[in-house]
Amino acid sequence: MADISIRHAHELSMAKARAAAVKAADEMAAEFEMAIRWEGDVLNFKRSGVSGTLTLLEREALLDITLGFMLKAFAAKIEEKVRGNMAKVFAP
Repeated sequence: MADISIRHAHELSMAKARAAAVKAADEMAAEFEMAIRWEGDVLNFKRSGVSGTLTLLEREALLDITLGFMLKAFAAKIEEKVRGNMAKVFAP
């Protein structure tokens, strides 16, 4: 079960939403040394202590993050940061 689940509405076309997600995922992979893998419209990501998925839908992005034991104490702070980043990534 995910420690953080976020549903973020957007008004982008699927192509633009995917392009935005790809750019953000590439930056995230480089900055945090995460392994990322796309399976259709689902991005799987993982690194030590964090794993999850980003699912792109027509008008919504669904993000589920599972945190390792050491990061669970920071779940609220991580969620706040991620919500802000999603608003930027999926801005019109």
